[in-house]
Amino acid sequence: MTRIILIRHGQTAWNKVERIRGQVDIALDETGLVQAAATARRVAEDWQPSAVVCSPLRRAVQTAEVIARQVGQDVRPEPGLLDINFGQWQGLSPAEVEDRWPEMAHAWLTAPHTVQFPGGESLDRVQQRSMTALHALLERHRGEELVAVGHTVVNRVVMCAVLGLDNSHHWRIGQQTCAINVFRWHEGVFYVDALNDTCHLRGLT
Repeated sequence: MTRIILIRHGQTAWNKVERIRGQVDIALDETGLVQAAATARRVAEDWQPSAVVCSPLRRAVQTAEVIARQVGQDVRPEPGLLDINFGQWQGLSPAEVEDRWPEMAHAWLTAPHTVQFPGGESLDRVQQRSMTALHALLERHRGEELVAVGHTVVNRVVMCAVLGLDNSHHWRIGQQTCAINVFRWHEGVFYVDALNDTCHLRGLT
C-alpha cells in the first residue's frame, strides 16, 4: 500500500481578492505561511513521509518547504503538478472574465469539463499530466507515504480521477487553501481516507 497526502498550497494575496492565478508565480501571504506551518505540524503528527514533492510554482514550493523541514525531507519540484494554464484569463478577476467571455465564463461554472481556456489548457489536459506524474510517483515510492503539494484545480482533477469521476464533477470537490486529502493505492485500486480536511487550520487568523 502506498499513501499519498495531497495538499493544496497556502493562501496568497490573489486568493484573498479572487484573482485568477493559474501559472502566475505568486508567493504566500502572511496567512498562507501560518497555514503552511500548521499543516506541517499536522503532517508530522500523523504521517512519516519519505518524500515531499510539489508544483514548481512559488506558492506550492513555499508550502512544501515548510512541511519538508518539519518531517526531515527535501523538496522535489514535480512539473506534472503545475497549476492549470488559464491563458488569457490569468491575472483577471472573475468579473473581468465574465465581462469579456460571458459564454465561456458561464460554461466554466456549469460545465467545466467543456472549457478550453483561450491560450491555455483544459481540465482533461491537466488531469492527464497530473495523473501521469502521480502514477510515476506511486511506482517510485511503493509501500511508502508521500506528500504532494498542488493547487485547487490540480487537486480537484486528481481527486476526481481517484474517485472514478469525470471532470464534470470538478466543482463538487471542495479544496480550501492548505486542505489535506489522503488516499491509498493498493493493488491497482485507489481508496480515499480524507478530502478537503482543514481541521488543522481551526483558530488561525
